[in-house]
Amino acid sequence: MQAEVLAVGIIILLFSVILHEVTILVPAVLILPAVFLGTSPGFIIGWAKPVPVNPLNFRDFRRGELLVSAAGVLINFGLAIAAALIFHLVKGSGNLPIQSLLLFTININLILGVFNSLPIPPLDGSKMVLSFLPPKLATQYQSLEKYGLLILLFLLFFPFGPVSPLGVILGFFLNLFRTILGV
Repeated sequence: MQAEVLAVGIIILLFSVILHEVTILVPAVLILPAVFLGTSPGFIIGWAKPVPVNPLNFRDFRRGELLVSAAGVLINFGLAIAAALIFHLVKGSGNLPIQSLLLFTININLILGVFNSLPIPPLDGSKMVLSFLPPKLATQYQSLEKYGLLILLFLLFFPFGPVSPLGVILGFFLNLFRTILGV
């Protein structure tokens, strides 16, 4: 039973990450169909790496950047909401494996959505913030991108006191969204 639960969990995680990355491409395709010319199928999946989209090709740079960045985050929250709705439908049925699977789906997608919303480069949240900043401040903010991974690692692995700042931030928003979804 444990192996089956692990396998299903991995499938949900892969599905959520892949759908997140593919969804980032939807606004790019609507705004810039030429993005796909000459690319391989591996480009579409992205495997949790930043999807290569050239925002300079958008007619409206800020709007295009915002749409592309928000798409992946919104799909994760959408999947969490859909799973929560189904969870509430089956909650009283006594089908614990399905309920556990739905709770796992909700949690994974909330974690991915909240994490990718953080305004730390190269995460989607940083691109969303960037689209609202004045040009001079945006340039300064973009210069942080080369340090983004180090910032994330620092927040994750170097706790201030008994907890990591990243854990506190994620925990706060996860609890907030779980309360809103009633799970």
